[in-house]
Formats: sequence, C-alpha cells, structure tokens
Amino acid sequence: MVVELTEALVEREVGDARPVLHLFSGPFVTVGRRRVSVPQGSKRLLVFVALHRGQVDRAHAAGTLWPTGSEFRAAGNLRSALWRLSRVDLPLLTADSCHVALDHNLRVDAHLVGEWAARIIGGHPSETDLSYQPSGAVALDLLPGWYEDWALLERERLRQRMLHALEALSRLLISAGRISEGVEAAITAVAADPLRESAQRTLIEAHLAEGNWSEGRRQFENYRVLLQRELGIEPDERLAALVRCPPQRLHADDLRVARSVPSAGQDPAHPRPLPRRDAARSNGPGMAAAGRREAPR
Repeated sequence: MVVELTEALVEREVGDARPVLHLFSGPFVTVGRRRVSVPQGSKRLLVFVALHRGQVDRAHAAGTLWPTGSEFRAAGNLRSALWRLSRVDLPLLTADSCHVALDHNLRVDAHLVGEWAARIIGGHPSETDLSYQPSGAVALDLLPGWYEDWALLERERLRQRMLHALEALSRLLISAGRISEGVEAAITAVAADPLRESAQRTLIEAHLAEGNWSEGRRQFENYRVLLQRELGIEPDERLAALVRCPPQRLHADDLRVARSVPSAGQDPAHPRPLPRRDAARSNGPGMAAAGRREAPR
C-alpha cells in the first residue's frame, strides 16, 4: 500500500511531541495536529534558515532577505523578525551575535524528505521507505508561490533529488515484485517532468516488467510526439529499442519443450515409454547395432 510521503515521514520520525516546519504546501508550523501561528513578517527568516540546513551568518541572512537599503537597516529588520518570533509560544530559532539557527527541537519536512530520497537513491531504504510516495507531482513543489532566487534554487535542487529518488524507487519496487507500485512511482516522475527521458524510460521499463508491451509502446509514442513538438528532436535510440519489437512468440524448440510437460494424470517420475522406433533413435545408432549383434543363447 502506498502512503503519502511527507505526512508518513513526519509521523514516523517526529510524532506528536516536537514542532515541525512544513515547507511543502507551506510554510507553517505544527505540533502534532495543532497548527502554531507564526508572524507573517518572520516567515521568510524562518524558511531561509531552514533551507540553509539550520544555521546562517546574521549578516548574510540580513543582506539576502533585505537587500535594499543600508546594512544598518537590514540588521534592524533582522532583529525585528527575531523579536517577533520570540513571541511565539514555542522556540523556533536561536541567535547569538554571529549566527541564527533553528532550535534543536524543530524538524523540517524538507529535511526528512531529502533524507528519504538519499536512502532510496543509495539503494538502502528501510522496510517502510518503499511504501512511501508523493501524492502527485504537485506534492514535489517546495514553497509554492515563492519566487526569490534563494527559494527557487533550493526548490530546483530538491526537485531534481526527488525525481532521481522516484526513478530509483520504481526500480526497487519492481525488483521486489511490487510492479503496480513501481508503475505509479514512475508515473509521478513523468508527471513532474514529461520531457525527462530517464523518467520516461523508467515508466516504459515498468510497463514492460508488467508484461504490458502495448502500454510501453504507447508511452514511447506519446513521448516521441511530445519531443518533436517541444524540442524538434527524436528520443534516444536506446529508448526506442526497448519497444521496437513485441515480445517473441514461442519458437519450435519452445513448443517441443511445452509438449514434453506431463499431461494431467501422468506421473512425472514415471514417464510413458517411447515408441520402439523412437527409443532406438534416442539410444543412437551404436546402441541399436550392439543390440543386433547380441543374439540370444
């Protein structure tokens, strides 16, 4: 069974006791099922520190978040944002004269998802990791509606990591015999980036693993048309080779093997004897000649 990725990781890794900063479909903070109010003017600082793995230089944060005006004014805006966050009923950030950092109890959903992706890509997932998938391509969007350079860069970094993870997840699921879930993971990767050839290859291979050559062929043709329309190019020849020919039918040798399978009611440990003519042929000419030379006494 597939479980929604972000919610499952938060529940498994955090539980109800610690606060969580949600950057997918966020930002907002929760403790268990309760949402904590965060001052609107301080959210950018909280998110900026979270995306920089929990600690940043004060001057760097102030200059990036408030680039217009003087350094003195930017530093004042930073102090104001920190003061507003200190009014929240649980600690979110800590600060000294040089750095701003996340509070050690605060977890970030983007960090949990990144760690999950690393386990999948590295090929050493936990038993439950294989049951987690994003609920759709939209679920891969970090900080939707944020267009600042530092947010866009981190969004693209995590997006690429997740696409690699979904492709690896599909292959792991197929190797484990969970082919339908592998198809679903590949579909999510294709929906997130339809022009990505590695995602298309993963989906086509998943269809072929399921024995659905026609589905794989149809997916390839759709991708070929898309590439022609958007970029004016053809898919890689190695991708085309996957679906060029349908699965091979049984050859004559395969049919002979199939006919040799014992019929219903026949004991495979005591096969029926061959006809006399076939027995001589199977024993070879030497054995047949030896039989002729031995006359009964």
